[in-house]
Amino acid sequence: MPEIVLSADKLVKRFGGITATDDVTLHLEKGARHALIGPNGAGKTTLINLLTGVLEPSEGRIRLQGEDITQLAPHARVQRGMVRTFQINQLFHTMTPLETLAMVVSQQRAIGARWWQKLGAQTGVAERCAELLAQFRLADVQNQRTEHLAYGKRRLLEIAIALACEPRVLLLDEPVAGVPPGEREELLQTVAALPADVSVLLIEHDMDLVFEFARRITVLVNGTLLTEGTPEEIANDPQVKAVYLGHGEEAAHG
Repeated sequence: MPEIVLSADKLVKRFGGITATDDVTLHLEKGARHALIGPNGAGKTTLINLLTGVLEPSEGRIRLQGEDITQLAPHARVQRGMVRTFQINQLFHTMTPLETLAMVVSQQRAIGARWWQKLGAQTGVAERCAELLAQFRLADVQNQRTEHLAYGKRRLLEIAIALACEPRVLLLDEPVAGVPPGEREELLQTVAALPADVSVLLIEHDMDLVFEFARRITVLVNGTLLTEGTPEEIANDPQVKAVYLGHGEEAAHG
């Protein structure tokens, strides 16, 4: 039996009389490359906010590595190994990729607020930053302020930050959204080369990326789980075709 690193069991989220997530169950295996797709209003964002602790479920349980984390705060979930990529929006724009990663790696290693004094002395921190900068194709811009980076590079930095937190589960939240065509290939190649031992849940509107990346796909519609299967099964599923074709082109990107 595959090891399940993240499980959501019968999750329900109600906002007044509206049920945004209705009895959703999702199991993420160790090393997974799993995509979550669905048309506009399907409940994808609500589900991710439930998994990460931004929202509290009305019903259901969430477990990480077998531990019940349903009531844990978002930062406590990060400490236990579940990281979502959207921290770029909260970055200090005047910091460089090197400074940013040094801060995150130092915090991860409990050096904390002394990171700027310790970077030279802490060989492990410097080495880890160099690895991440190379892995995410940021070495050539490591000393540029984040606010001056191309958008694709900022998205790469966002994923590098998440990986610096040493996640067991990585929630990739629309990694290519807004990235110009000329910068997409570098991002796609980097996503494809993520460490095999990190379990990835990809939330994405770009179907080309979904079918290239995922080994398993979950489809949400109107807050409920429509179906789940391999990319081939999903591509040939008449229910999925009906949902996307029925909602027109917007559905494929919503």
